[in-house]
Amino acid sequence: MVKSMTGFGREHIVANGREIIVEIRSVNHRYYEFNSRTPRAYGYLDEKLKTFLKSGISRGKVEVSVSIYNQEGTDAEIELNKPVAKGYLDALRNAADELDLDDDLVLSNIIRLPDVFTVVKKTEDEEVIWNEVKAVAQTALDRFVEMRTVEGVKMYEDISGRLDYIEETVGRIEAHQPSVAQSYSDKLYAKIMETLGSAELDGIDKQRVLTEVAIFADKVAIDEETVRLRSHISQFRELIKSDEPVGRKLDFLVQEVNREVNTIGSKANDLTITKMVVDLKAEIEKIREQIQNIE
Repeated sequence: MVKSMTGFGREHIVANGREIIVEIRSVNHRYYEFNSRTPRAYGYLDEKLKTFLKSGISRGKVEVSVSIYNQEGTDAEIELNKPVAKGYLDALRNAADELDLDDDLVLSNIIRLPDVFTVVKKTEDEEVIWNEVKAVAQTALDRFVEMRTVEGVKMYEDISGRLDYIEETVGRIEAHQPSVAQSYSDKLYAKIMETLGSAELDGIDKQRVLTEVAIFADKVAIDEETVRLRSHISQFRELIKSDEPVGRKLDFLVQEVNREVNTIGSKANDLTITKMVVDLKAEIEKIREQIQNIE
């Protein structure tokens, strides 16, 4: 079944001291166009996400937003600044000796002094981060594709209904077509009678009149166009049932359908057929609008 190029998917988890949010959205586009917003420190995720999402999205303007929040304290390590601590300890003991004070120093006295401890940000493993983000992105992608599929079903039903109407209208055109040549023949005889009068009608070379009618009938014949049109409609039905991306093929096919209908309209030389051609072109245009959003 065809899929829409419009979709949205979101996933949010908190695990391993990190909160990760991934959002995927897209609108129609002729090709696969990728844009992402990731935290500056995680810019290396952009290219990985582009490649990863392309496996599930063939066409569309795709925008991905990634947010990563480290829970307080989990992204840092506390280190003892031993030289500073030793410097404080030596200075205090020297002061105690010089001032003849008791040496009652304990650890709690030292840790309160400035710069004894240093907060160092942990170096994150890029592969670990990517695997976590990828897992969240996979769920977001699944929801994104699900939404596209639901929209695709609606588009399939709409296009199928319009194809039915087009096929029915082609049938009416085919049924009406034989009367076009007969109408021309009747008008031709009427014009001759009006010009020459009924008394002279018997003297006219009827074979020549029949030849003229045959030439006209051949000129307005649309059998080849209706046969090709029915073939295109059949191909259309097969393509919209496909699970593969078929948007570009459908775009080409709708042009061929439109071409055949235009040819029928230009050859018809009949008001009834012309009106039906106008209806067909309106349906084709609605199908074309739908196709613009098919993956």
